Amino acid sequence: MTTPLVEVKNVKKYFPVKKGILGRKKTFVKAVDDVSFMINKGETLGLVGESGCGKSTTGRLLMSLLNVTEGQIYFEGNEITSLNDNQIRKARKDFQMIFQDPYASLNPRMMVKDIINEPLIVHGYNQKDRMNRVKELLEVVGLNAFHADRYPHQFSGGQRQRIGIARALAVNPKLIIADEPVSALDVSIQSQILNLLKDLQKKFDLTYLFIAHDLSVVEHISDRVGVMYLGKIVELADKKTLYKDPQHPYTKSLLSAVPVPDPKLKRDRIILKGDIPSPSNPPSGCTFHTRCPLATEFCKQEEPKLRQTSDGHYVSCHLV
Repeated sequence: MTTPLVEVKNVKKYFPVKKGILGRKKTFVKAVDDVSFMINKGETLGLVGESGCGKSTTGRLLMSLLNVTEGQIYFEGNEITSLNDNQIRKARKDFQMIFQDPYASLNPRMMVKDIINEPLIVHGYNQKDRMNRVKELLEVVGLNAFHADRYPHQFSGGQRQRIGIARALAVNPKLIIADEPVSALDVSIQSQILNLLKDLQKKFDLTYLFIAHDLSVVEHISDRVGVMYLGKIVELADKKTLYKDPQHPYTKSLLSAVPVPDPKLKRDRIILKGDIPSPSNPPSGCTFHTRCPLATEFCKQEEPKLRQTSDGHYVSCHLV
């Protein structure tokens, strides 16, 4: 078997929160709680779930923008969770990030050429190569070379996201973590950016971790899909299997809410009761049992493990 490009093993990320008089009582927000998955070279793994389920935190842990509380992350077989700041800066050449908000992720005081130049300067490219690279990248993402001398406010949202993609591509990464890269864009622009990402993947042999809450977007771009709920992955399978035969009750409820373009085709909506519990005080047993229509007493007591139910299909549910 070939070594996966990325391997995440039992990763946890807890954020401390002080409460009570003088902040003496300390609790923890369990943003990511015992998450494991692999990403093979050249594929796209989609990560979906409700807001606050830990998707973006997982992406930031892979980028080493946050330190893990427990667990290990391996990139090309090498552990990156124990690297110091200088080592991670060198390693980060191989994995880059596209952020959600194209308005907030670009410095409004910098010209486009300086924005794309920045990672090239950090990783030691000489000045002549840098300027040639900036012009080349702008054309690769569908902009013009003369756009290098403009500021972010002179571009539309879709164009700004293209600049963000160009910046991510600057140092020839192997992995790109796309954190909801189209959620802030109009639907017509979303399809353009998704098609651009797919074209770039073929052209540069890229691997993606694609984080989103829109299941139709994830279906369009992903090879495999992981579903997160309250800091845990509850189901993981290849795209066709997950969308045709979802096993976990939470996945079924998410897919039942996806709009169907055919008005004659009726789909039974699965309405979940209640709100998502607080990650600082998750329920005992299965974290989904408070909203699950099929939950039993055993579900409330025993936490299910993510186990393989068929080839490449993993589910965390006692009832499957």
